[in-house]
Amino acid sequence: MRRMEPNVSTRIVLFLLILGSVTSSACSTDAEPPATAKIRILLDTDANNELDDQHAIAYMLLNGGAFEVEGLTVNRTSSGGGIEEHAKEAERIVKLCTLFPEIEVHKGASGSFEEIQDHLDAPDFDGADGVRHIIARANIESDRKLVLVPVGKLTNIALALKRDPAIAERVRIVWLGSNYPEPGEYNQINDEPALNFILDTDVDFEIALVRYGEPSGTDAVKVTPEEIGQNMPGSGPIADSPVTGRHGGTFTNFGDYSVDLFEHIDLYGDPPSRALFDMAAVAIVKNPAWATSRAVPAPLLQDGEWTERPNNEREITLWENFDRAAIIADFFATMNNYTLAEIAR
Repeated sequence: MRRMEPNVSTRIVLFLLILGSVTSSACSTDAEPPATAKIRILLDTDANNELDDQHAIAYMLLNGGAFEVEGLTVNRTSSGGGIEEHAKEAERIVKLCTLFPEIEVHKGASGSFEEIQDHLDAPDFDGADGVRHIIARANIESDRKLVLVPVGKLTNIALALKRDPAIAERVRIVWLGSNYPEPGEYNQINDEPALNFILDTDVDFEIALVRYGEPSGTDAVKVTPEEIGQNMPGSGPIADSPVTGRHGGTFTNFGDYSVDLFEHIDLYGDPPSRALFDMAAVAIVKNPAWATSRAVPAPLLQDGEWTERPNNEREITLWENFDRAAIIADFFATMNNYTLAEIAR
């Protein structure tokens, strides 16, 4: 894709429109909670898998007016290399958002829930650093629940609940995954037993549905390379030192890295685009009005197929019908507030 230079005049116009709400985050006045009501959030990610994880991390980190970020944990799924590669990619985004080492990346599980669950008393079990960090942050005294946002497999979250069941009443889980009620989906198939463990645990559990190819899921929150090229170059804070990207090259802001990520990814559909699934999940935590929710009796996944349990008293929440326009607009506004603030000076 041809790299497009920032359109300064366009950004100045946008700056005048949102002048009253320019802060270290990019929340609009009606979407941003007051400081005392910031959402405690911890993101769990397979950051080196595709490119939506990176955009979700940056969106969370740069929404300081809405979120109190309490951690970033990584896990390994079937793509993206080993746990070290996922940690390195997450760390790149933290550095580009100028929040390293304030925000640390904690390594979670490489293996599956079933492989690890019986070894949680070992001092160095697989995923120990990430799992212990989740537990530690959940146990901090607060009148606000910690919102766990896993945007990969659910292994780290399930292991934390298994190791310390008491945290169940202290957390809210918003998972990006599943084509429910249809089978399949990448995050789901990477660790189905972890999902079933959470479905049968008395914990607030919500699913931001994926639904490949359907307008009702996060798959509909797509962006084209042209939109990225028009809105992202030069956006975000400027890092003190250049960061080497996963595909090579060096970058000093996330906006330019976003362009590079889109230049190195396969595109789908007409027009060719890519869904920012994970970023959409973070967005509805910030503003629930950007999707619709409904409660259902918690089903069970058996051999990859959903089994309904209509008499199950335990309910989970499904998120669907995502407001693509509002979510993408807020993402671009978040990323450009830093650039616009520099122009204003």
